[in-house]
Amino acid sequence: MDKFSKANRSEIMSKIRSKDTKAEVLVFKELRKRNLYFQKHYKKTIGYPDIALPRKKKAVFIDGDFWHGYNFNKLKKRLPKEYWLGKITRNVKRDRNNRRWLKNDGWSVIRVWEHELQKKTLQKTIDKISNFLTSDKP
Repeated sequence: MDKFSKANRSEIMSKIRSKDTKAEVLVFKELRKRNLYFQKHYKKTIGYPDIALPRKKKAVFIDGDFWHGYNFNKLKKRLPKEYWLGKITRNVKRDRNNRRWLKNDGWSVIRVWEHELQKKTLQKTIDKISNFLTSDKP
């Protein structure tokens, strides 16, 4: 049984965003400081990459640790409901299939985890994304 009422749970879940999350906004801001051009939430390909360079066929996904299953094997032992196990398992599978499809279509893809955007590793992660987007290598 959920410890929140249906109305409270609905309110909590409504505040969770699928785009323009704090992590995404932080990355967008840092890349713009470096005068990098990119398209946000590119909808003309599968998976809707958070950052895309369509002409170069480069895609960056900025994934939340919980929602996209970072360390999922450890986490799933602590999850309270079958719903969450199914939800995150489907997300992980969908992400894997989307990356595979993009790569088969000639795209280069990288994934950035939310925890990589902490103060200690932020600049290193932004450098990684910047280098990926500006390099001519696929």
